[in-house]
Amino acid sequence: MRPAQIDAAVDIAYGVLIFLAIALIATLENSRIGIAFGIGVFVAYVIHVVWKMARFDPEWMTQVLEETVEQTVGETVQETVGQQVGEQVEESLEQTVEKTVTPQVERTVEETVQAQVGQQVEESVGAAVEESVGKQVSEVQAQVESVEERVDRRPREDQVEELIEESVDKTNDERANDEDA
Repeated sequence: MRPAQIDAAVDIAYGVLIFLAIALIATLENSRIGIAFGIGVFVAYVIHVVWKMARFDPEWMTQVLEETVEQTVGETVQETVGQQVGEQVEESLEQTVEKTVTPQVERTVEETVQAQVGQQVEESVGAAVEESVGKQVSEVQAQVESVEERVDRRPREDQVEELIEESVDKTNDERANDEDA
């Protein structure tokens, strides 16, 4: 006979024995005998199946056991180590950033801001002051010119004296003419 035929015959025999165990449990008054027989048949069947699997695939048991252990250990290690390493890395990173990066960034930002803002303020303020002073100087110059024009239109002191003298002379001449008349 071939191994496949022997395996089929053994499987059928185990099926019959399991069916017989169930029938004994159901029919006997003393069910302990039927239960014991059924458990025995079931255990023998499990041993047969394991033996058969190992015979067809010798690495089957090793592979199943390896996968189970790998999965269980992997999950446990991943959770434990991942959590601990994560906390330690986070703490270490925070300390390093606080000690090293923060002061350096503050210095760099301060220097950059001072340089850029100083230059921009200097340019903006310089342009604004120049423009404002230019406008004010123009306005003052216009006022000075206006005052000079007014001053130029006014009679000078010697002209005022001449006008007064002429006016006095006219008044005197008019009085004299009035008295003569």
